[in-house]
Amino acid sequence: MNTIFKALNDETRREILELLRKGDMTAGEIADHFNISKPSISHHLDLLKQADLVTSDKQGQFIIYSLNTTIVDDILKWLLTLKRQK
Repeated sequence: MNTIFKALNDETRREILELLRKGDMTAGEIADHFNISKPSISHHLDLLKQADLVTSDKQGQFIIYSLNTTIVDDILKWLLTLKRQK
């Protein structure tokens, strides 16, 4: 869970998740939305993958990134259990 919150703690990574909410994208397509280097975008994507917030699928020479809605559902359920305990 710490990895997830660490990943969500960065504005750029949250913006990447918002982009992926609209549909799957390549790293290059994601990078086009930011004013930072492609290696920095790769680093952010790697942290999101480590947190299991995004998945990747290699298609030819491209890697397609997708939002992992399963983990998002798990986070929401966990947060709701915190609210119910009060």
